[in-house]
Amino acid sequence: MISGLLGWFADPATWAGPSGIPARLGEHILYTVVVLVIAAAFAIPAGLFIGHTGRGKWIVTSTNAARAVPSLGLLFAVALWLGPRLPGEVAFLLPSLIALVVLAIPPLLSGAYSGVEAVDPAARDAARGMGMRGSQVLLKVELPCSLPLLFSGLRSATLQVVATATIASFISLGGLGVFLVQGLAGGDYPQMAGGAFLVALLALVADGALALAQRFIVPAGLRIDDRPRGRRRGRLTPSGSNTASAAGPEVTRPQATAPPAN
Repeated sequence: MISGLLGWFADPATWAGPSGIPARLGEHILYTVVVLVIAAAFAIPAGLFIGHTGRGKWIVTSTNAARAVPSLGLLFAVALWLGPRLPGEVAFLLPSLIALVVLAIPPLLSGAYSGVEAVDPAARDAARGMGMRGSQVLLKVELPCSLPLLFSGLRSATLQVVATATIASFISLGGLGVFLVQGLAGGDYPQMAGGAFLVALLALVADGALALAQRFIVPAGLRIDDRPRGRRRGRLTPSGSNTASAAGPEVTRPQATAPPAN
């Protein structure tokens, strides 16, 4: 299998033409970016508004419940309902994009709402005490403080879209999923393995790029430290535990004393 996979990657035909890896990778990235932009345009403002006002929390609950909907089932349902009503290639492209947007909205909406909801009430009170209006509190206090959870939602949505766009190739969406569809139809297992490898690699690269952007955009005091405990700053004990930052301030235990002699 490994030799077949390497042979598929080494074949010049794999990289050439509109069906080659560069063209399919470009399609996959384009679909992912378009879907995330459309979903973010709806979900992030709605999540910030719900978190700021406390109104419409049922929307967040309902969209979170939509995460349980099977991706492939939703994709085929939208395609069968909307496809016959559209002409040409739009009949395949638009239902796929709608299904992907529906799947990307819940993590984005939940991340924006949770980020605002988690802001310390004392920070809001201090901002209002300085004379800020509601919109100023949202933009200057709540939005910056919500960036860590907002980025978590964006990374989750990105992985969701990259993975689901692969199965959207079953209804002629294109992208890297074409290699899986063609490999499955023709019994070409190296092609299937190569397509799966490329999808996994794209997901890792996209998540790494967002994590890097998060480190540059989110202020240092608001970052969520997700490194292993042993790599955090602080004094390491011989056993490897971090006593300064992970375990909190050191506690001095009372020393046991011997009972007085009679």
